[in-house]
Amino acid sequence: MEEAKQSFRQEYTDHVELSIFNCGHEHCRPGHTWGPGIRDHYLIHLVVAGQGRFLIEGKEYQLGPGDLFLVKPNQLVTYSADKEDPWEYYWVGFNGACANRLVQQTPFRADTPVHHGQDVPLLQQSLYNIYLARGLDPHSEAMMVGHLYIFMAHMIREAQALEPRSGNPSSQYVLNAIKYIQFYYSHDISIDDIASSVGVSRSHLYRVFMNNVGQSPIEYLTSYRIAEACHLLKTGKLSVAEVAVSVGFFDQFYFSRVFKKQMGVPPSRYAARSEKDSRE
Repeated sequence: MEEAKQSFRQEYTDHVELSIFNCGHEHCRPGHTWGPGIRDHYLIHLVVAGQGRFLIEGKEYQLGPGDLFLVKPNQLVTYSADKEDPWEYYWVGFNGACANRLVQQTPFRADTPVHHGQDVPLLQQSLYNIYLARGLDPHSEAMMVGHLYIFMAHMIREAQALEPRSGNPSSQYVLNAIKYIQFYYSHDISIDDIASSVGVSRSHLYRVFMNNVGQSPIEYLTSYRIAEACHLLKTGKLSVAEVAVSVGFFDQFYFSRVFKKQMGVPPSRYAARSEKDSRE
């Protein structure tokens, strides 16, 4: 079959957290090769037909339908289509502040840059949706990034299916509770709310926190709120009352007492000292 290619390349984007560099679909000609070379972004290919070879850091992988392979920035790679049965694949290239965090949650690992998809039609459609949303206007960019998040969500789900939760269950409760605190610390949440969010009793949450963190849940929540308050006070943009509400304290005087107990000085003095330090 003759070479067939549909592709889109974006030279510049305003999206800092996650940016599409390129995407597309290609039925390669026999023996078609890219590399050896490096990319300045993450690149994921999904093989939907045919065969090919992926060479990375001295290791070679023979790939076929349903296989995905990942190229990270600055990795020396070569990939080529089979001469008798050249592969057909979809791809997306991306980067940004969130890119590495997302990739780390996928099935790809440093020693396994390939993965066989569990739901190939779904992954294929997700990649093709990125291409269908292509465009240089803000609406198209947002749609492309949205479809990329959906694709990565499918990959993360496959990773979770391959690696079910293991290890100490109590540590997982703590991690989930910490995530809840990080999302809702600015709200009027209680320890009962945190315990309910992870599906354990208040007393059990206390025990696992003490065993894994060395603090009680309320001590951790308070410390987290005060740490966030310190960041806000250093900016000098908010009053003490506004900082208090922003980190989940709805009584300014109580906030000041807790802050002084943890930091040794009242929040007003901490803010003044931070402003002085920034001027010197």
